Amino acid sequence: MDTPSPLDGSRAEQQEKARSTDRQKRLVADTDKLLALATDLKQQVDKTNQNILSVDVIKKADEIEKLAHSVKERMKG
Repeated sequence: MDTPSPLDGSRAEQQEKARSTDRQKRLVADTDKLLALATDLKQQVDKTNQNILSVDVIKKADEIEKLAHSVKERMKG
C-alpha cells in the first residue's frame, strides 16, 4: 500500500492555501466591480425620470444581479 508522504501533505496544504488566496483575490475584485456597477447604476437612475427607464439601466441591474449571485456562491465555498 502507498502511504502518503509528509511532502504530499505539505504540497496539498500549499495548494489549498494558493486556492484560498486566489479565491479571496477574485472575491475582492468582484466586489470592487459590484461597487463600481452599483455606483454607475445609481448615476444612470438619477438621470432618468418616472416615465423613462433606459434599457441600459435594466441591463446594468441584471449584470449586478448575476455578479452578486456568483460572489455569493463562491463565498459559500
